[in-house]
Amino acid sequence: MRRCTGMAAGVIGLLTALLLTGCSADEPSGPPDRGRNRERAGELGPGVDLGTGGERSVPLPRIPSAPGLPGWAHQVRFAADGSGFALLARCVENAATPEKDFCRQYVAVLDRGGSTWALRRSPLPVVRGSAGISADLHVLGPARAWIRENSDKRPRRTWFTVDGGRSWRAGDWKARGTVATIPKGAVLSTECVSSLDPEDQECTQYRIAVLSPQDGRRRFLRQGPSQLWGLPAKAPIGQQPPTASDPRQPRTGVTPVPVPASVAEPDGSWWVSGSDPVSGAVAVAVSRDAGRHWSVSKLPSPTKRPGRHVAVSVGRDAVYAAEMGELEGGEPVKNPMRALHRSRDGGRTWERMWTTGPKEEPRTLLGQVVPGRGGELVLHGEKGAYASKDAGRTFTRTDPGLLYALRTPLGLLVDQGGCIHRITPDGVRWTEFRLACASP
Repeated sequence: MRRCTGMAAGVIGLLTALLLTGCSADEPSGPPDRGRNRERAGELGPGVDLGTGGERSVPLPRIPSAPGLPGWAHQVRFAADGSGFALLARCVENAATPEKDFCRQYVAVLDRGGSTWALRRSPLPVVRGSAGISADLHVLGPARAWIRENSDKRPRRTWFTVDGGRSWRAGDWKARGTVATIPKGAVLSTECVSSLDPEDQECTQYRIAVLSPQDGRRRFLRQGPSQLWGLPAKAPIGQQPPTASDPRQPRTGVTPVPVPASVAEPDGSWWVSGSDPVSGAVAVAVSRDAGRHWSVSKLPSPTKRPGRHVAVSVGRDAVYAAEMGELEGGEPVKNPMRALHRSRDGGRTWERMWTTGPKEEPRTLLGQVVPGRGGELVLHGEKGAYASKDAGRTFTRTDPGLLYALRTPLGLLVDQGGCIHRITPDGVRWTEFRLACASP
């Protein structure tokens, strides 16, 4: 998640910090440029046959446009049935009296099979002054959504709806209790369960939390991939602790923080990234039975230094794992990708396809890799989009824009930086739609 202090600010709620042009990780900028609609040859083709017998395995989503919605859409999410929610914000600024600036927030809802987006009441408050816009949105199934107000004053306040945003129930962020399995439509996250101070700034142990589609509450997953934790070690949240002197601790100083993908991949698998507690090697865990059991595999990382997380994308032909972490040499970046790995056996073994250097692009990744078919894939970085036809061995820049790809239960959603959005169920067929295009 990122937050910018300008009033005309847009936010993409993310687990990892994002970079938008002219905007730092702690400061969102104004709404992106809405004046361009770039045509990309070969990217918006018709539906293609994907099944072994020539059948279409997954329907192509049909999402209506709503360019007249107020403000701009800073988060858009979908359920597997094609219904969805969008967070909107419309800001009024006055350079002479900035203390009178404000942003009014809205929720737009697309009901299942609906032909239009309906404007519904938002539980998020009007933002005064230059506080900026910051919130998280998760869709938990048809008509069900969860919002977290991620502001400085109320960072843990949440709301939940089961009737398409017609009513909202207030809650809080803290996880309580446990669940044995991950229910359909749930969302995963990480929570500190043992801290050295009441503000959780120095965490000693983390667990995976499950956001329930039944009641909008977070509970701990009873059986997580413990092989990725290691033993508890003092670690500021989001950072690596110093190398432990105790031989039972991770020898490379890897923080024991599991990073789960928020939603399941198209085959129903759940993925968590972390580190091997003994060697410190970058590793991933996968569960194919809703979190009851996990299998762990190490990635052939190009370095022994601790990383950030691994973004996994399951395609029709292979599984791709983008290893995120600091780069050696070259221009500093905020979303560094140091290697891309491929598995053709469901994540049991991995082959490193791309190793990032000090100059050769792509060196960054925003969101997830978008796998196609036959070794084709696209990734979006800080300097544009890059395509590969050989499973990531070589790349060609295809678009200079700043795009972001995010997994939703309906497909991979690409935010094109303005009011234009695209979604694909398979990386081959695409649906384009527009939301809230009127704002400057």
